[in-house]
Amino acid sequence: MMTIVLTALQYLGYILIFPGFLFCFVIGMLLCGIDRKIVARMQKRVGPPVLQPFYDFFKLCGKETIIPAAASKTTFLAAPLVGLAALVVLQLFIPIHGFSAFSGMADIIVILYLLLIPAMAAMLGGAASGSPYAGIGLSREMVTIIACELPLVMVLLAVGKVVGGDAVTFSFSKIANYQLANGSLITHASLIPAAIAMLLIIPGETGNHPFDTAEAETEICEGLLAEYSGAPLAVYKLTHCVKVLTLTSFFAALFLGGIGTGIVVVDALILVAICIVLTIVSISFVHAITARLKIEQVFKFYWTTVTGLALISLVLAWYGL
Repeated sequence: MMTIVLTALQYLGYILIFPGFLFCFVIGMLLCGIDRKIVARMQKRVGPPVLQPFYDFFKLCGKETIIPAAASKTTFLAAPLVGLAALVVLQLFIPIHGFSAFSGMADIIVILYLLLIPAMAAMLGGAASGSPYAGIGLSREMVTIIACELPLVMVLLAVGKVVGGDAVTFSFSKIANYQLANGSLITHASLIPAAIAMLLIIPGETGNHPFDTAEAETEICEGLLAEYSGAPLAVYKLTHCVKVLTLTSFFAALFLGGIGTGIVVVDALILVAICIVLTIVSISFVHAITARLKIEQVFKFYWTTVTGLALISLVLAWYGL
């Protein structure tokens, strides 16, 4: 009986503290704060303090939540929580060197499903608000999802082929163990185009500039989030920050596995450092040098340039080059 209680407390700690909610909250907010500061410096501005996302979150939590008269109240309020919960669960499956909370319970297919849930939740919340601006944002978000999913799947197939050899593997634990034994997959020449493609997928999946077409403040007044305020809006902002952490740590697990000491605390700090670098390279740098794209440009970019990079890796991996 005591063993069951201790096991339950252990998994509760995984979910609520590390690598679950508290870890996602603190590090996700920190990554977004660093991103905003770096972008400001690149544009020769002072920029907000690194802790600004924390200030914004708690300030929004203290404000009144206004529910539109035309909204479906339950869906409108539940959507942000569903999206955040999916990302926290996803983070539990991502290995940190040799550690993951639920390593034997998910594969790449499950990760793909969980990645879709936040976007789908945002779309449902926007649709439930009854706002015409949210309707436009919803359609743009759907196009962005379609644009990003094809190159993402091809990147995962390339990684799975290199690890699986004769057969493509979809097991995250096998990918992690392969890198522990053979070194990071980023060292495989055939996977370098896939790694570059994945770096370009991250800002699209997170809705960061220049791929923030679903919210476009100057065109559709925040789009999907047009009618949100107070705590629900704070949860959406938190979900965005956590998604930055999730996708950068996902990249680290796919291509930079095997970097660590075997000590969980140290490996977690190494992961945070890697995520900071990936955020600067994949999000901050792209934001600083580009103008926001139109939705048709987003679709064309991902289905040509990014898909092309992923396809090159897939072909090279398939022929063992």
